[in-house]
Amino acid sequence: MSAVPLHGPAFGSYAPDEVSWLLTDLSHVDLEAPTEQREAAVQSGRAHYAESLPVEYRPGPAYAALFERALVEHGPGVAHAVATLAHLLVEVRGRDLVLASLARAGTPVGVLLRRYAARLGLDWPHHTLSIVRGRGIDGVALEHLATHHDPARVVFVDGWTGKGAITRELTAAIGAHPGFDPRVAVLADPGSCTELFGTRDDFLIPSACLNSTVSGLVSRTVLNDELIGPGDFHGAKFYAELADEDVSGRYLDAVGASFDDVADSAREAARRLAASDRTPTWSGWRSVEAVAAAHGIDDLNLVKPGVGETTRVLLRRVPWRVLVRPDRRAHLGHVLELAAERGVPVVEVDDLAYSCVGIIRPGVGAGEG
Repeated sequence: MSAVPLHGPAFGSYAPDEVSWLLTDLSHVDLEAPTEQREAAVQSGRAHYAESLPVEYRPGPAYAALFERALVEHGPGVAHAVATLAHLLVEVRGRDLVLASLARAGTPVGVLLRRYAARLGLDWPHHTLSIVRGRGIDGVALEHLATHHDPARVVFVDGWTGKGAITRELTAAIGAHPGFDPRVAVLADPGSCTELFGTRDDFLIPSACLNSTVSGLVSRTVLNDELIGPGDFHGAKFYAELADEDVSGRYLDAVGASFDDVADSAREAARRLAASDRTPTWSGWRSVEAVAAAHGIDDLNLVKPGVGETTRVLLRRVPWRVLVRPDRRAHLGHVLELAAERGVPVVEVDDLAYSCVGIIRPGVGAGEG
């Protein structure tokens, strides 16, 4: 197998021991396209969303200030979710684990889990690999994992669940690779799509507020047949030129600063979870179906539930409207700021199952899962 993992600082801004990127470096390739152009290409069937990249969002002072406030307000909650998930993994999967985070949202979570595990005297190797809705997981990366680790030790990690499209994609893809456990571990599972989570509350994970500048300066992943051959990992770009704007390390340090404070309560929360019925109900999928019907949407891929997915819609899609639950509005400052920047109407919905839901403009494009 010719594919070779990448490490910082040559690729990505994380320390080389914090993550091994099972990706092909496409930093030299011009892959970015305007949002409207990308959506039109996907809608017409001329391109798959993973064949190109959106133009990186560069936050202005007001939005940057919102991120800083979110880090202060929600950092301890993220730390509690990380610690709870780490203890739950030990309870359910054992102490000798390998983390395989799903790039890009899963990568910061994998680094945080590795850091928390170190507090427990555990050394969890961390790799990150690509999964693409409609195309599956990177088979070359899975072969690399199986060559270097016992597949039974591998835990797939992501940031959060929306309606569960990627969770379903992972389950379907892993079926062709015996030995791996398809259950994904996430910080937040508001869609009730997995048994392994830190919380099922739809809360703000600050790393969802930004793109590469909070994810090691690495783009979301690319799968383009003109650039990625049969023996290659899926691709991504390293935006080294954004180093002055990089908050990846500071985000990790800010969350990690609360680990001591949350350790005892997280350990107890994990024990309760391990003894409880965590069977996924897929309630999120049903909620999305209800939202789609209420707004005349035929394609569920246009409905993106939860704080993380709504943020993605506003950062890199063509949004139509944002639904917000009134009692969560005070915690959604960055969503409201992005919606105002892009002129997107915000509609309050009292019985919304999530804190917020982003809807992509119908008739433009149905892209990412």
